[in-house]
Amino acid sequence: MPAKNNLMSKIKRTITSVLPIDKKRQGHCANCGKCCCLPQRCPFLKEAGGKSYCSIYKVRPLNCRKYPRTADEFVSNDQCGFKFND
Repeated sequence: MPAKNNLMSKIKRTITSVLPIDKKRQGHCANCGKCCCLPQRCPFLKEAGGKSYCSIYKVRPLNCRKYPRTADEFVSNDQCGFKFND
C-alpha cells in the first residue's frame, strides 16, 4: 500500500505544480537529492563531489522546479535548504 500512496502523492504533486509556491517557503536548493527520489530515484539525478545535481536542470518539469511547493508535500531532511515558516 505505501507504493500506491507514493504514486498518488507524485500524481498530486504533478497536477498541482501549476499552482503558486507557498509564500511561507524559505531557502534554496542545497542539492541533497532527497526530492529527486520521490517515489523512486529520478533517472536524471546525478552525483559528483558528494553533491546531487539534475542533468536536465534547465528543462526540468514544474513539479521539480517548485518542489517543495507547500509544507504538506515537503519531505524534510537535515540537508535540505528549504523550510516553511509558521
